[in-house]
Amino acid sequence: MTIRIVAVEAFPVIYPARGWFKFLEGPRGRRPVRASVVVKITADNGLVGWGQSVPLHRWSYETLETVLSTVQHYLAPELIGMDALDMEAIHAAMHRMIAPSFSTGQPICKAGVDLALFDLHGRLRGQTAAQMWGRPGREKLTLSWTVNVRSLAEAEQVIAEGWNRGYRHFNVKVAPDPMFDLELCRLIKRLVPDGFLWADANGGYDEATALEVAPKLADIGVAVLEQPLPAARLTGYRRLRQLGALPILMDEGVVSSVELEEFIRLGLLDGVAMKVARCGGLTEARKQIQLLEESGLMWLGSGLTDPDLSLAACLQLYAAYGLTRPAALNGPQFLEGSILKEPIRVEQGEAWIPRGPGLGVEVDADRLLRPLTAG
Repeated sequence: MTIRIVAVEAFPVIYPARGWFKFLEGPRGRRPVRASVVVKITADNGLVGWGQSVPLHRWSYETLETVLSTVQHYLAPELIGMDALDMEAIHAAMHRMIAPSFSTGQPICKAGVDLALFDLHGRLRGQTAAQMWGRPGREKLTLSWTVNVRSLAEAEQVIAEGWNRGYRHFNVKVAPDPMFDLELCRLIKRLVPDGFLWADANGGYDEATALEVAPKLADIGVAVLEQPLPAARLTGYRRLRQLGALPILMDEGVVSSVELEEFIRLGLLDGVAMKVARCGGLTEARKQIQLLEESGLMWLGSGLTDPDLSLAACLQLYAAYGLTRPAALNGPQFLEGSILKEPIRVEQGEAWIPRGPGLGVEVDADRLLRPLTAG
């Protein structure tokens, strides 16, 4: 059976932000928002698949404008007429059209296309994500509350808010100030002694600081240290791994399974904080999880402040592959509004897995054409 792609459309969707999160800050004078691009792929049988790209300009080089331009002017003309079921050929076409940087070029953009195709496949088969992968389904996934603050007083307020909303596990943004980071982690462990606490430096330490702070974080009770160094500091990652103070996870430096396999061989990491958007979509993210499990390494579930469709994709993947630790999916914490007919349900620190075919959710197309509002 061959099903041809007849249309690839892209819609900018801007979500209002609440609270303070460093990666949502805009250029000077602009209010924080969460930009995204919704991708709609239509097949010649009339079926439609929906995906979402989630560029984050303070985290990567991709922006709302680059995603829109790439989908509309480069990927759509290449994909129209292709067999929607031939994912290998489609990914090869996207990679030919948008060349790599160190690894996959514009993975966040390509993730929107990958998700839309996955959603289309699920609707065609009438299967959930777990059924498509031959994996056991789950009803809920436990989430982690993000602590990204500029003072200890602010931290107490943020922790209290998370606790009052039913969250019992916390992930904390650290670096570049190790003294503040240690006090912050001590505060969190004092207030939530039994919670899973993971520290994410987003590449903000230098090697000497990371080597000094890692054992101290471990003594406090931090469970893992994510992306302590910039992505290119590979010898530093090896030294941190050899130090063995606590598990060292990579994030920003891992886009494709090609470099992940190389990093594993070089002994640079204990695991990866997975992000579906960072990997170019579900197709590649699944490969990385399987590679980590085959190598006996850990993986945690993370995201890019994902809303709606991108959040649904993360939940489907992490639930189907048996994530046992809390997932740092903080879209529900920081974002307002939804383009879904039934927004994803988050209660008491747990997210319910959407149960429909494909990504499991239904888009309200009318909401794509008007600004989202808080509430």
